[in-house]
Amino acid sequence: MREQQLVYIALGSNKGDKFKHLQEAIYAIYEKAGTVLQISKIYRTKAYGFDGDDFLNCCISLQTVLSAQELLIVLQEIETKLGRKKIDPNVYEAREIDLDIIFYAKDIVSHSLLTVPHKELHKRLFVLVPLNDIAAKTNHPKLNKTVTELIALCEDKEQPEPQNIWLKNPKQQFNTSKHNYIAIEGNIGAGKTSLASLISEEFNAKLILERFADNPFLPKFYEDAARFAFTLEMSFLADRYQQITDDLAQLDLFSDFMISDYDIFKSLIFSKITLPEDEFNLYKKLFYLMYKDIPKPDLYVYLYQNTERLQENIKKRGRDYEQNIDPEYLDKINIGYLEFLKTQQNFNVKIIDISNRDFIENRSDYLWLLNEIFEVQE
Repeated sequence: MREQQLVYIALGSNKGDKFKHLQEAIYAIYEKAGTVLQISKIYRTKAYGFDGDDFLNCCISLQTVLSAQELLIVLQEIETKLGRKKIDPNVYEAREIDLDIIFYAKDIVSHSLLTVPHKELHKRLFVLVPLNDIAAKTNHPKLNKTVTELIALCEDKEQPEPQNIWLKNPKQQFNTSKHNYIAIEGNIGAGKTSLASLISEEFNAKLILERFADNPFLPKFYEDAARFAFTLEMSFLADRYQQITDDLAQLDLFSDFMISDYDIFKSLIFSKITLPEDEFNLYKKLFYLMYKDIPKPDLYVYLYQNTERLQENIKKRGRDYEQNIDPEYLDKINIGYLEFLKTQQNFNVKIIDISNRDFIENRSDYLWLLNEIFEVQE
């Protein structure tokens, strides 16, 4: 998964329905480029460099995996889609929408088609003032001054006028407020950790990740399942019980909800597959003694992928001890989960088939998945 970068973008419109153009641009950026973190106030400013209607300006912060050049292409496509027709890039003119990359992480980009930070940034209050709303302490990597300091030094006399209208953040369309605790589950290689991490970042959720990598019995199990199955399942049960009770007991006042990449019930599903009947019956008694005291997720999401896709994902992530997993074992895990979930009348379960989706590399697939998980508010 490519690393996320923090980017600041300036938006302006002085033609047609200006507010609508700004809002549509923000939705398009969210759909094509990444997560919109913050949106500044809207400011009214005089047209700069030509006679024309006043502009509405704002700035947004964006989290994206796109490079600066890739992001520029996306922004230009959005400008074109919203009706902007550029005749000469060096000529100031009225426009339905204008989208400029102001900061890209802490990078300095000097290219024939792109300069970051924007070369005129420090001279323009109509950019600096809305940028100050969301990035006051952000440092200009070339001038080595914060946005607030640049405003104090700016010689521009046209003071932007704040407007009493507010733009909507596109992620607000997803109703996350009805959930306190979401568990993302799936087979080996289904992408549950990646999805839980993405949702945690986007929606300010407390992230609870299974500490499976520290289990010394897992590589041994894949080498000799019959010998190490009971030891592995008991160690997993103990670890999961300890972790989930510790994590769920720690109230996080700065998070909106909790999301985990596992539910402790997976211990029962895996053990039923790996253990002989007598050992499983003993294991099941111990499990239910622990399980009755553990908080249950109010939403249980199962990411289904067919075995072929699971094998591709496992190969791609490259853990040595997983490379020889028997496809029949993966089939049994999928069957075990689905049989279990069909019997759980007290669970709020969503089974989502992502066999033909790639929510890590394809943002439209990620947004589709969010739409499947969360109720979309009109």
